[in-house]
Amino acid sequence: MPKSVAIKNRDRELNGRLQLKYCDTFLTQLRGLMFRSRLSRDEGLVLVGTRDSRLESSIHMFFVAFDLTVLWVNTEMKVVDKVLAKSWHPMYVSKKPAKYVIEIHPERWGDFEIGDTVHFTDV
Repeated sequence: MPKSVAIKNRDRELNGRLQLKYCDTFLTQLRGLMFRSRLSRDEGLVLVGTRDSRLESSIHMFFVAFDLTVLWVNTEMKVVDKVLAKSWHPMYVSKKPAKYVIEIHPERWGDFEIGDTVHFTDV
């Protein structure tokens, strides 16, 4: 079971609490949000890579039944890209290399912008 972390945006106030499962193993990343029926507004995932990379931080939306706000964050903890990912879409790739992929509820779109700095804290 992955640990939980809270995410903070150092450049703007979040619209409510946001707690993420910290997925830093192959199995937790493989499972992701597949086969879930819904995602609440205050939860999500952070998929942790080993380095900044476009290819290694790419995602698919197969077997994900709902849309997501997806953020790509580099090792400097800067948001380098974001997209509204549609369910069942074959692949999304960040425009810039990233180490972290954050998957959150689509209503959280306005909580983060490209260039924002984020911070994770253990819960």
